[in-house]
Amino acid sequence: MKLLIVDDHPVMRFGVRQLVTQRWPDAVIGEASCLAQALEQVRAAEWELAVLDLSMPDTSGLEGLVRLHRAAPLTRLLVLSMHDEAAYAARALQLGAAGYLTKEHATTELVAAIERVRGGQRYISSDLAARLADLLSGEAPARAPHETLSAQEYRVLLLIAAGHGASEIAEIMHLSVKTVGTYRSRIIDKTGLANTAEMARYCSEHGLVDRGG
Repeated sequence: MKLLIVDDHPVMRFGVRQLVTQRWPDAVIGEASCLAQALEQVRAAEWELAVLDLSMPDTSGLEGLVRLHRAAPLTRLLVLSMHDEAAYAARALQLGAAGYLTKEHATTELVAAIERVRGGQRYISSDLAARLADLLSGEAPARAPHETLSAQEYRVLLLIAAGHGASEIAEIMHLSVKTVGTYRSRIIDKTGLANTAEMARYCSEHGLVDRGG
């Protein structure tokens, strides 16, 4: 197995490496402490699976996941995050993750999660499974405004909140500036957030950016 660990915390990378090598002694393991390093690694070699933290020094929220998935579509991505909201996990799966595991359960569930993801299935932390089922069945409490957005609209919202302008977002997402403007208008219509400041404040208050996950 070839596995890439993407996390900016050395202790976390060490812990993941230990768990993996105990189960797969012959595993080839690479490490990256930021998204740029991870992108270099996946472009230089093929990796079967990547264990990915969502909070990197050079990206925020789910954007790193999207960019890594785009750069290495055949690499299975297992998110290992501090975020324990079912809606956040669901969004990660929608944007390309093959599995979602909270760091709280990494010690007990990481090996099982890797085995499931390697087998072509999806995996989600046991603590999130019931809440996610409720969310998907419509039995969960009323959705927050950001949960009504499409995947692309959600990405635009996070990028706006992170301080990127329309031209930067267009370049990052490989869209036209006009299309970015259309997404921004839809965000305003669906959430009622009228400007960049309101969007940034909303994302911060709801833990969508810079939460150390």
